[in-house]
Amino acid sequence: MNILEVNGLSKEYKGGTKALTDVSFSVKEGEFVSIIGPSGAGKSTLLRCINRMIDATEGKIKFDGVSVENLNRKELRRHRTKIGMIFQHYNLVNRLSVIENILHGRLGYKSTIAGVLGIYNEEEKKQAFQIISKLGLNEQAYKRCDELSGGQKQRVGVARALIQNPKALLCDEPISSLDPNSARIIMDHLKGINKEMGITCIFNLHQVDVAVKYSDKIIRVNDGRVIFDGKPEELTKDKIHEIYGSEVGELITD
Repeated sequence: MNILEVNGLSKEYKGGTKALTDVSFSVKEGEFVSIIGPSGAGKSTLLRCINRMIDATEGKIKFDGVSVENLNRKELRRHRTKIGMIFQHYNLVNRLSVIENILHGRLGYKSTIAGVLGIYNEEEKKQAFQIISKLGLNEQAYKRCDELSGGQKQRVGVARALIQNPKALLCDEPISSLDPNSARIIMDHLKGINKEMGITCIFNLHQVDVAVKYSDKIIRVNDGRVIFDGKPEELTKDKIHEIYGSEVGELITD
């Protein structure tokens, strides 16, 4: 069953800049998919169209059986609770603690007043600490996020996304700011979450070898167009060179 279907998606910004042109692909429920391509290829724009952080110019997006482009504000808020977002630069509130940042992932389920006052029930707090334990953040639970390393911050970002109880995670260059060891830890956690919890994962990545190692499927984008959609073993060195030239990204080895 496809959890995501993208058909004929195009995005043109003001001034005539085309970020995406006639993009079409599908993602099966529980798949681990990497979108690769050089900087400026349109990868981030694509993820932001999927959860309607930005609106596409043309085309259709169906997630979990719902047409995303037609959602009103209330429906869109509900839609976004099903999709956790993990960012390159974490998007945490640095002055707040780890547990407070993680609980922010529940804001999509809250009234405005409850959100402003930071009112969370015992079940939500219990779930937050379970996720903290799963991601190895027990000792950091009450630390301010500006006291954490980059790898720890990204684990907080993963935890914040998980507490939404999402059906999919959209990960926008989640390891590009990390050293190789921290990057490996994040990827291993996310692969484990994908396998153990059945959560669909869609990544933007620069590192081709990482995409090949972890993914069930790879989509490569260049100049806003999909030019490859297939299994990792089908991505030959010649095809990689076609996209990146000599740039193949940092290695994450066993």
